[in-house]
Amino acid sequence: MNYDSGQASAEFILLFGGIIVVVLLAIFMYRNYINELGGEVKSKEVNELNGKLNEISEFFT
Repeated sequence: MNYDSGQASAEFILLFGGIIVVVLLAIFMYRNYINELGGEVKSKEVNELNGKLNEISEFFT
């Protein structure tokens, strides 16, 4: 019997499975970094907004 086609299919399944595992590990490792970056961006935006509001308030006082 010829099992070459079955072996090729199994190798492709293992290859794609390995790629999926690597991608999931990368996402898991960078999740904390991305969350911290989002916090920094938000605080920067809030600080800029406060600065602009302070500039505007000078015109009314």
